[in-house]
Amino acid sequence: MIKRDFPKIHFYDQDFVDIYDRTWAWIQDSWLSGPEKSPIKGKFFGHPGCTQVTQLEAILSSFFLVYSNRIYQAHPTLDIFYEHQEANGAIRCAYEIATGLPVVSPDNPEGLGLPLFAWAEFNLYHKSANKKRVKEVVPILHRYMAWIDSLYKRPNGLYAVPLAATGMDNAPREGAVYPIDFNTVMAINALYMSALADILNDKESSFQYKRQYFSLKTRINSLMWDPDSGFYYDLDEHERRLSVKTIAGYWPLLAELPNDDKAERLIEKLTDPEYFGTPHPYPTVARNEPSFSEGGDGYRGSVFPHLTFMVIKGLERYQRWDLARECSIRHLYFVLDSMHPEGNHHKGNLWEAYLPLKEGPAQWPGREGFPRANYLSYIALSTICLTIENIIGLSISLPRKTVDWIIPNLEIMGIENLSLKRNMITILSNKSGRGWEIHMESEKLYYFTINILGKKKKTLPIPSGKCSMLIDKL
Repeated sequence: MIKRDFPKIHFYDQDFVDIYDRTWAWIQDSWLSGPEKSPIKGKFFGHPGCTQVTQLEAILSSFFLVYSNRIYQAHPTLDIFYEHQEANGAIRCAYEIATGLPVVSPDNPEGLGLPLFAWAEFNLYHKSANKKRVKEVVPILHRYMAWIDSLYKRPNGLYAVPLAATGMDNAPREGAVYPIDFNTVMAINALYMSALADILNDKESSFQYKRQYFSLKTRINSLMWDPDSGFYYDLDEHERRLSVKTIAGYWPLLAELPNDDKAERLIEKLTDPEYFGTPHPYPTVARNEPSFSEGGDGYRGSVFPHLTFMVIKGLERYQRWDLARECSIRHLYFVLDSMHPEGNHHKGNLWEAYLPLKEGPAQWPGREGFPRANYLSYIALSTICLTIENIIGLSISLPRKTVDWIIPNLEIMGIENLSLKRNMITILSNKSGRGWEIHMESEKLYYFTINILGKKKKTLPIPSGKCSMLIDKL
């Protein structure tokens, strides 16, 4: 086995394999470093030519870099933000690469970003089993949360933040004072802070964060959910719901805020062509909103891969693996067909955002340089993460020593030479004269769960060495 190479994927559509491979090649060109006098040291992940390192890029890139077989590290970009934490706990959403100074603007004077660090760190832990890192970052994130609370938490228990902090620049959310996405992300952060505390066996902190999570869950469900239209909305200064349906209303799935009935009503709209069921999933604004633009117009209809990723991960929380996979595949076909005007999948670019109703990059009249070509912080989530986790269907946890394979039906697919720290594994399915077989190779014992939706579910210890199993015999 070649130790220093990216994991290879197998899938019946070779175009998916090719774009996965090409993404790793492009990632090679996305490592930046500051000038000699910059306080930002070492290499970090970013878009070539950019002058800032941003919080959202650092967080999102960690989700695909964990699959690089440790050729690339996911943590140095995150560490830049932790190293820049101020005495009051503040971490700003962007820093100038040349000077290390925070980037702030009149519409976001504190440089607040979406606080998703704990989600990223929880994912890193399950792909690296590095408990020492969890111990180091938890106090930093604790101070960061306290800083956000001190500035933005209101007596109603919700957070009143500038819309610019959500990153959805021109979304039709005028008058929003309590954004649904930011408030839900605070719940996500509390949920994962509790999980990180559990890893450290810190029962007191875990309990405090759980309490914070449930308190936010109650408030968001009582104030921001509209029972008539079955959707989550932003609130204005008087706590009135602003009834514009945007993709921000889907963050609550990822936070596991809605009960099954509410979740069902939200998920229905993802397949309804009147709402978010556009050919290319998912637009930033519902199709029946007056502000929806077929050309995308920034956050008024464009499909942004990182937001589609968020919706798909939310579907997983409600065991909707089938829909998550179907949308991932459809999304990736549109990504491939948008690479080149003639539909050539071997030339052209991946894009920062796409059209919702047909193939092609999104438009944003008046915004120069939009969409950015090969903006990997967003699109590699689709070509790497969704491919491994939702299309092939693998879910991996190093500390638990588990690999779960969740698939709707058997196809010729799998992964080869995936490094689980000091264990290289290969899992491939194919059809032989005896029926469907799964071939496996591993250097150490781990626990493998195969879940063929609605048909079979079985967990087996997989010893080191090579083995194969017949599905019909399970």
